[in-house]
Amino acid sequence: MHLDRMLRVAITVCLIVSSCSRRQQIPSEQSTIRWDAPTDVARGGGQRGEWRQNNSDYDYVDDTTVALAADGDALVAWVDQRRKEIFVQRRAPDGTPRREPLGISRSPGIYSWLPRLALVGDDVYVLWQEIVFSGGSHGGETFLATSRDGGATFDTPKNLSRSRNGDGKGRITHDVWHNGSHALAVSERGDVYAAWTEFDGPLWLARSHDRGVTFTPPQRIAEKQPARAPALVATGDVVYLAWSVGDDAMADLRLAMSNDRGATFGTPRILAHTAGFSDAPKLAIDAADTLHVAWSETAGGPFDRSRVHYIRSTNRGITFEPARALSTEGAGYPDLAVDSNTVVVTWELIAGPRARSRGLALTVSRDGGVTFDEPTLVAHSIDPAGGFNGSHQGRLMEKLAVRDGRIAIANSALAHGRASRAWFVRGQLSVSGATLRANASTQPGDR
Repeated sequence: MHLDRMLRVAITVCLIVSSCSRRQQIPSEQSTIRWDAPTDVARGGGQRGEWRQNNSDYDYVDDTTVALAADGDALVAWVDQRRKEIFVQRRAPDGTPRREPLGISRSPGIYSWLPRLALVGDDVYVLWQEIVFSGGSHGGETFLATSRDGGATFDTPKNLSRSRNGDGKGRITHDVWHNGSHALAVSERGDVYAAWTEFDGPLWLARSHDRGVTFTPPQRIAEKQPARAPALVATGDVVYLAWSVGDDAMADLRLAMSNDRGATFGTPRILAHTAGFSDAPKLAIDAADTLHVAWSETAGGPFDRSRVHYIRSTNRGITFEPARALSTEGAGYPDLAVDSNTVVVTWELIAGPRARSRGLALTVSRDGGVTFDEPTLVAHSIDPAGGFNGSHQGRLMEKLAVRDGRIAIANSALAHGRASRAWFVRGQLSVSGATLRANASTQPGDR
């Protein structure tokens, strides 16, 4: 649309101006991905009133996430704040719905936020944060629902955390935190892992070895500093768990590894010593057992000065290559996915002192992370109505899916006082593109 085009050009111009003195890579509108038209999944009001716990005056849709099935269908989940419900819907490759949206959280008096999706065959898993107040200073519990028929029906949600301490709160400081501080991973054999953090600090993990029918009691992984923004990936007997920490302006990412299907974890290690606040890690592992990590890095000052970085290990996390910056400043909250030898990293485009985000950018590697394409804007990721990107209760969302050369990216937007929208866009990854040389990027500490 004309307005969408104008907004994208404006953002590109701003990036060009800001990069003249910083000599950084510039996201462009040219892309080697063949994008389809966007698919709207929900529209809502534009009201986000003052926070009054579960009596808040909220009327908007938000928190869109997407996963791709083997048959080319897309599973998409989102939140309707007015109805206090998480919805899931399966969409055909052409975008048409297979069935009506299905509400799965089943708690109409309680907000349910920031879902995660995982698929293995016909098994569909959805993890979310429910704002249950159990006597602590902050509300939050970790819930999971499972479908055995590709998303047509879901079982009764399970409360995995059952605590009073504000589960799903990702603390930066005592006064600043994000909801949605949880992660979900399912191995190819159907082992299910869920991790979450409490407001006061502990990081927890629950696991299931019977496809989510039963779970172990939560085990505490870390507690010395307030853990934040966990990320999980699992393959075979191996589980990787990464996180950041709060109350530390120079926080570095932690990584712990299990070789026994999550029963025990080794001593956490620092992934990369950097000069700023490392946050919002994402993990992926490819068929060659290469571990890929993306995160955002803020070297002091406002969040619109943050950049997205990447690191990888080709020996199961024993050693890592030097970290590289993939984005310009004004990039944060990345997502990461792998497909064969293809690595895709997306991020929010952040601008202004309030760290508002409009639109998404991405870069692609076709050689397993050795080199990456020049960053580009994700088609249709900017709301034509001028709304800011979604996840208004916490930036820690997952919006990216890649499978068999196909890509899907979800987004949502809220134009305050007017309207809200949840959608996703599909594309086909090409086999070539202009690349960034691996040795041309800088490490996070080299600013």
